[in-house]
Amino acid sequence: MYLAHFGLKEFPFGLTPDTGYFFPGAGVQAALNTLLVALDSGEGLIKIVGEVGSGKTLLCRYLLNQLESKGWAAAYIPNPHLLPAALNQALLVELGADVKHGIAYGLTKALETRLLELAQAGKPAVALIDEAQAMPLESLEALRLITNLETEKRKLLQIVLFGQPELDTRLADPSVRQIRSRIAFHERITPLASHETPVYLMHRVTQAGAAGPLFTPAAAKKLHRLSQGVPRLLNILAHKTLLLAYGEGRAQAEPRHADLAARDTPGSRVAWWQHFLGAA
Repeated sequence: MYLAHFGLKEFPFGLTPDTGYFFPGAGVQAALNTLLVALDSGEGLIKIVGEVGSGKTLLCRYLLNQLESKGWAAAYIPNPHLLPAALNQALLVELGADVKHGIAYGLTKALETRLLELAQAGKPAVALIDEAQAMPLESLEALRLITNLETEKRKLLQIVLFGQPELDTRLADPSVRQIRSRIAFHERITPLASHETPVYLMHRVTQAGAAGPLFTPAAAKKLHRLSQGVPRLLNILAHKTLLLAYGEGRAQAEPRHADLAARDTPGSRVAWWQHFLGAA
């Protein structure tokens, strides 16, 4: 495709979360700062909310790498649509416990034993739960019981919930009001600001091997307007825009390429008259 044309070693706008492309925009950096402060203080339960495509999973994986490099015992649960027993078992596996022992003697007791072992070894433990809005209510209640496990100084397991705004709706249910009251820190990831989008685009293409900018300033401005700064949508549009520029043999993408890319991209903010042009 366009890799050789633009001097790239890989596609810069893939949708798979790759921590090598982590970009500390203001919204994501604020969430990361909150996470680091909350985890360092041992508060127990933290919530990060963001719209679809805002970069929650990438932030989650970036945090996971950071914590593991600092000696934390980290459990990553990417699909939390699990009943309490399955959730406890997943946590046991992620924290390196003997699952057979857990099944034989009780998953909750086995999890407590494993967390105590980690605490005695000086390894703080954390569970990062992605897509938390998908958790059954009974599993949210099970998390509350886990947050009861503590030493005199700190929680045995800190828990970070990453979710879409629907997570707030689930937490508003009266049956889980106790876990809602235990959320000590929370943050909402905001989209990229207009001045951040050109820097974001440059960051991605540079990481992929480009020697210079592949979007004109006007094209970057247009991409921001079309995507409203939502990283996933911005990635989709940027990829299509480069394809169109490549098709014309251009060294840089221009605003008209971005407009063309947006016409068949759901969610992009296209002017009403451009829809008629796309259907013509």
